[in-house]
Amino acid sequence: MKILIYGKDGQHHAIKGIETLTRHMALRGIECCVEAQFYDYLTQEGASLPTVERLDIGHVPHAHLAISLGGDGTFLTTVMWVAPHRIPILGVNTGHLGYLTACTIDNACDMLDDFMAGRHVIEERAMLQVECNDVNIEHPYALNDIVITRHDLSAMLEMETRLNGKLLTTYKSDGLVVSTPTGSTAYSLSAGGPILDPTTACLILTPVSPHSLTMRPLVIPDDARIDITTHARSDSYLVSLDGESLQCPTGSTVTITRSTMKALVVQRRDHHFAKTLQQKLHWGV
Repeated sequence: MKILIYGKDGQHHAIKGIETLTRHMALRGIECCVEAQFYDYLTQEGASLPTVERLDIGHVPHAHLAISLGGDGTFLTTVMWVAPHRIPILGVNTGHLGYLTACTIDNACDMLDDFMAGRHVIEERAMLQVECNDVNIEHPYALNDIVITRHDLSAMLEMETRLNGKLLTTYKSDGLVVSTPTGSTAYSLSAGGPILDPTTACLILTPVSPHSLTMRPLVIPDDARIDITTHARSDSYLVSLDGESLQCPTGSTVTITRSTMKALVVQRRDHHFAKTLQQKLHWGV
């Protein structure tokens, strides 16, 4: 069995747990490959790792599992690397909330044993794909959301939005969040959007600080084509894909569709959505 490990720096508090996890893998004969920048960080921190392979950035070999060590940001970066290769992803939280993760670093070894024994489930999570008629986007995919927002904070945006070629409305607001069900508990929720079960076949359009009380969040089928032409006083606006931003020229059109690619998320066999809400969002408290 081969497992890939991804992470980010700033995890000195989790070094001991990471050492324990990699030793646990070595004892079970698992071939372990650690992404190059994270490998260098761990060695600089003096981590005592068993025999592991340093994985060159951008190279994704065939593997049975990818482990994301960190929080939700690390998980989203891991998705960007491995989702095209249909490698299941296990999120191990070493930070604070870790909403997308399945376990903490303290019980990662038990979770790994469950995975090897088949005591797990794999959820297929829908992803978004974006195109802009004037910009080449190197990684045009997102698991959580695609956000159109202001480049110049002094003026609102006017976003002419069409669904399947038909005019929906022109949003006049500070921005617009197009969210998957997985991302419904991220920026969309903060902007007043609804919470969706991550396996539902829907998308959410959530305006950010709309300049009209009638502009409310809208749930649409996930097979819809969304075309958004954005006008602003400045020369450009920002399009953010899971937090990674790029500039698009004012007047250009962004097209958002459901990607054919899906993220494969590893969960415990007894996992259910309500439990996540209760434990991580303190649902009902």
